[in-house]
Amino acid sequence: MDRRHLFAGLAGLAIGPGRAAAQPATTWAPTRPLRLIVPFAAGGSADQTARMLAEPMAAALGQPVVVENRPGGGATLGAQLVARAEPDGLTLLYGTPGPQIINPHLMRSLPYDPERDFAPVVGIKRAPNLLCVHPSVAARSVPELIALARAQPGRLAFSSAGIGSSSHLAGEMLKHMAGLEMLHVPFRGTGPAITELLAGNVQLAIDTLSVLLPHARSGGLRPLAVSTPHRSALVPELPAIAETLPGFDAAPFNYLAA
Repeated sequence: MDRRHLFAGLAGLAIGPGRAAAQPATTWAPTRPLRLIVPFAAGGSADQTARMLAEPMAAALGQPVVVENRPGGGATLGAQLVARAEPDGLTLLYGTPGPQIINPHLMRSLPYDPERDFAPVVGIKRAPNLLCVHPSVAARSVPELIALARAQPGRLAFSSAGIGSSSHLAGEMLKHMAGLEMLHVPFRGTGPAITELLAGNVQLAIDTLSVLLPHARSGGLRPLAVSTPHRSALVPELPAIAETLPGFDAAPFNYLAA
């Protein structure tokens, strides 16, 4: 993430592209704090990044920024709150692929229009995922995990941040591309999903690297591979899943929308 460019862009986000040229930012005088809605539970990657952004956003804008977690409905509850908010630039959505990209294809109906009800503000990051297993799993590589899952169809379970989340679809992509039978166990956010993985109640997960890596380095989980098409500079010692399953790519884009 290039913070300098991000915060330079944030400095004018509340006045919007249509007003930026005609009205200087100094005339913006909001009467309440800016709300940054995270449509997931606390403790996940989206929540972590939103809280990392809140303080420098507030400094750049001269305006308090309050992070609110509104999980549920595969991120639709938080997105609905933003879609129905006053269009004054004071309610922002921390966007992941779910609300606008994935959910329209997975859900029969949505309580908002994924195109018309949101205005894009700024891109934040493309978040690499990490494939981890519980240390009790007898697999130390992606090929070994695939062989184990094939030998025990339906016995392995993977956790996710919820139905339709990027971690859910990453697990489904692994199942599809490797021809596996595994059980999906959804939770209300990355935090509880990782808690169950650490406890050994599920055997694996493909979720955000920033959340899983500390547990992998402490020995609580065993990392196997990254979800980007190539190895990550953050963990160069780990292979990409694509080295075993060519074409595998599950690194969700994050952004802000109003």
